[in-house]
Amino acid sequence: MVRKGQETVKAARRPEVRLPEPAVWEGGELEPDGDYDGLEFADLDWAGQEGVGARFMDCAVRRCVLDGTGLAKARFVDAVLEGVRGVGTDLSEASLRDVEVVDARLGGVQLHGAVLERVVVRGGKIDYLNLRRARLKDVVFEGCVLVEPDFAGAVLERVEFRDCVVRGVDFSGARMTDVDLRAAGVLEIARGVDALAGAVISPAQLFDLAPALAAQLGVRVIA
Repeated sequence: MVRKGQETVKAARRPEVRLPEPAVWEGGELEPDGDYDGLEFADLDWAGQEGVGARFMDCAVRRCVLDGTGLAKARFVDAVLEGVRGVGTDLSEASLRDVEVVDARLGGVQLHGAVLERVVVRGGKIDYLNLRRARLKDVVFEGCVLVEPDFAGAVLERVEFRDCVVRGVDFSGARMTDVDLRAAGVLEIARGVDALAGAVISPAQLFDLAPALAAQLGVRVIA
């Protein structure tokens, strides 16, 4: 119950992914502009493969290797990515809508210019996540570890960070609406403190961010 006068932040709408019984993929390598519908990809090595512009609808991608996999401008709709791992995965300008990313282990994944809508990233660890100039709407990072994620120039609307570790994040030039950082277990902002307008933080986080805020305002703190 919200008391009169109490400020609220709009919660992110979570995806409700209900996959039909998937058919097991028995084909070969990914294909550029490939069309994949109602399939399960499990324990495959997609390292170095090219699926630029591919479309995945009602698909599950489980425990696949994504080292250097080219998925730029790919579309994932009503999909689950579970236990995927890899370094240098290219998802630049991709579109993810109604997607669950579970227990991923990724490094240097490129999502710059991507569009994420109703996406949950739960568990796992992602190093150097590049979301520069991306658009995120109704996105939840939950119980995961993000090391030096880059949101520079991104647009974030109804984005939540819950029980996750966020180290060295860059929010430079980001635009935020209803971004909830209060439940982040660890929040370390390397750059872009001045872009937090539109975000909600806790009193404890405000205390931790005070030196950076003072520096941004040109205030010297002398004992």
